[in-house]
Amino acid sequence: PEFPGVCFASAKGSRVIDPEGREYIDCLSAYSAMNQGHCHPRIVGALVDQAQRCCLTSRAFVNDQFGPTCEYLSQTFGYEAVLMMNTGAEAVESALKIARRWGYEVKGIAPGEAVIVAAEQNFHGRTISIVTMSTDPDCRSGFGPFVPGFETVPYDDADALEELFKAEGESGQW
Repeated sequence: PEFPGVCFASAKGSRVIDPEGREYIDCLSAYSAMNQGHCHPRIVGALVDQAQRCCLTSRAFVNDQFGPTCEYLSQTFGYEAVLMMNTGAEAVESALKIARRWGYEVKGIAPGEAVIVAAEQNFHGRTISIVTMSTDPDCRSGFGPFVPGFETVPYDDADALEELFKAEGESGQW
């Protein structure tokens, strides 16, 4: 397949270098996953230190860094708990599950009837649930059937959201 853009051979800070040695400024930052820059020395140091002690701990166990990290995040951001994820898509999938469970257990939504409403023109990853929320034909084409229980409205259109709630509420579905 043909890939657009630049092929990275190496990177440091905001600079990336292609295999031919041409240097570029990375203004995309891996869709904001690299805002700290490529190969930040403190992050590389922490990564190497941890990898030399223990590379991976299954979710069935924890390592000695898990508790302190959760405590730090909880205290820093004011939450009573954290849910660690490996990827942004995994975090979005977990948020969808949490929202649905809350709807069933707290709001009393009938089993199997929860609906997630997403803004159009979103991008959160490429899992089936996430592309179900997408309105991008390139993300959706060839991947159906999609997951039921998702609706979309135009971004920043409170009137469209209200109309959806009214229509679905009147139909007795919500």
